[in-house]
Amino acid sequence: MGPATRILIGANVAVFALENIGSLGNALFLNFALWPLGSFRVGPDTFVGFHVWQLVTSAFLHGGFTHILLNMLALWMFGRDVERILGTSGFLALYAAAVLSGSLAQLAVISMSHGPVYPTVGASGGVFGVLLAFGMFFPRRIVMPVFPPIPMPAWLFVTAYAAIELVNGVFGTQQGIAHFAHLGGMVGAFLVLWLGRRRTSAR
Repeated sequence: MGPATRILIGANVAVFALENIGSLGNALFLNFALWPLGSFRVGPDTFVGFHVWQLVTSAFLHGGFTHILLNMLALWMFGRDVERILGTSGFLALYAAAVLSGSLAQLAVISMSHGPVYPTVGASGGVFGVLLAFGMFFPRRIVMPVFPPIPMPAWLFVTAYAAIELVNGVFGTQQGIAHFAHLGGMVGAFLVLWLGRRRTSAR
């Protein structure tokens, strides 16, 4: 692994460990998860709402062991090769853009929702940005999804995953999953790669 991939995985694991220390985990979610715009009562004297730092901090919180395991496994699998192509600073820029765009997309969705107030957490926006970059850099690399366990080229895997996320997001299937954060992460990563190629071709 490159240093950026290693640091990101380490930071996520460290924060997840803090989440499991008594009441600290609840405090982390109340203050650093991504909440909708506005102010909402979640306890007798407890209010939550959006703060700008949540666009970043929410990407280091996770909702359980399976959640962080799948995200870090994907970051490890795809981040190594993407960081090798982009370099450490380029990889961090792509990941940061994916996290921010994913958080902004999810913020818009949950702020317009009229249902119960809930926080969004997870590194999925950044991970999906890395996944998109992997598909663009290595389109013919064969990958094996967890489901369905069918080998397929990376370009097809990324395209199919994006289409599934879009359908699920639009039709509201698989509740509790931040589909638009995933799609937003892909958009942010694509813009970084597109702008990078434009600058390179302009030299």
